[in-house]
Amino acid sequence: MVGHTYDIHQVTHDVLDRLRDIQCHVATVAAVSSASANPVPVSGPASGIGLATYADDMLLDVWYPAPALTAEPSAVAGIERAVDVDDLRGVRVEVILTSITDLQADPVDAADVYLRLHLLSHRLVQPRTINLTGVFGLLANVAWTSLGPVAVTDITAVQLRARGKGISMQIFGVDKFPRMVDYVVPTGVRIADADRVRLGAHLAAGTTVMHEGFVNFNAGTLGTSMVEGRISAGVIVGDGSDVGGGASIMGTLSGGGQEVISIGQRCLLGANSGIGISLGDDCVVEAGVYITAGSKVTLKDGTVVKAREVSGGSGMLLRRNSVTGTLEAITRTDSWTGLSADLHAND
Repeated sequence: MVGHTYDIHQVTHDVLDRLRDIQCHVATVAAVSSASANPVPVSGPASGIGLATYADDMLLDVWYPAPALTAEPSAVAGIERAVDVDDLRGVRVEVILTSITDLQADPVDAADVYLRLHLLSHRLVQPRTINLTGVFGLLANVAWTSLGPVAVTDITAVQLRARGKGISMQIFGVDKFPRMVDYVVPTGVRIADADRVRLGAHLAAGTTVMHEGFVNFNAGTLGTSMVEGRISAGVIVGDGSDVGGGASIMGTLSGGGQEVISIGQRCLLGANSGIGISLGDDCVVEAGVYITAGSKVTLKDGTVVKAREVSGGSGMLLRRNSVTGTLEAITRTDSWTGLSADLHAND
């Protein structure tokens, strides 16, 4: 059985003593952005020095400013200055050290999960390359507020204390996953609405996520992409592809979906379309067409098959015949103009 080496429940001053002995270094694995329908598993190790927020003994969140794919964590200058007891929120903030021996083993607790999510959003690993089994059972449900994370059971008390001090507190959501940009802001991306991208999303440089786009954890883009629709957990989108307005890519977290979906390079999902199968390169799904794995589609030669039989095919046009109403999977004879370079120059 694979195991974990874990140092997350130490007294803060002991952690700070160790920090003084750690020399700053850079992770040896570069950010990953090449497209692959079958990402290569990453075994680790991984480590990070983080700021953990506790409500009593409940871990609400951890921020790892410099996660690394190394056994020894990178030093974070000045992190000890953020150690705090916040009476307003009823939390304390401590420095923790987290190390994971094997990223293919199941996560063991919330700090472990947060490190894995940071690795994804820092683009140190691709979606579907590390084990995220059981993460929902390990993470606390948290109120994400303008003052920071708050225990759900303490929301009313914190609101009263805040108002008593003349402080306005906004609640952005109550969920197990926070917004990515509150922890990681990748270079070369645009995100029109921060609420639409969860921590653990992987956004390659050149990605633009518009207001109606959504990217879940352990999912995202592997190259320049336009995201105006939903990228569910586990889904990867290749370079040069466009997920059109209101488009949906099925996931496996709920609803009975079984196939983990990949979208190849230079694909276009038309507005309000949806797919439950993978696409190779240079595919187009017509606007408004929803193709599930079990949908019956007619091929160019008249053969009728379930859509799962063409899953992963390249150069396809998936459309609904406007005369007969049948779904068709045919070879593309035209081309779409591709992404607008002006919309993806995000430096």
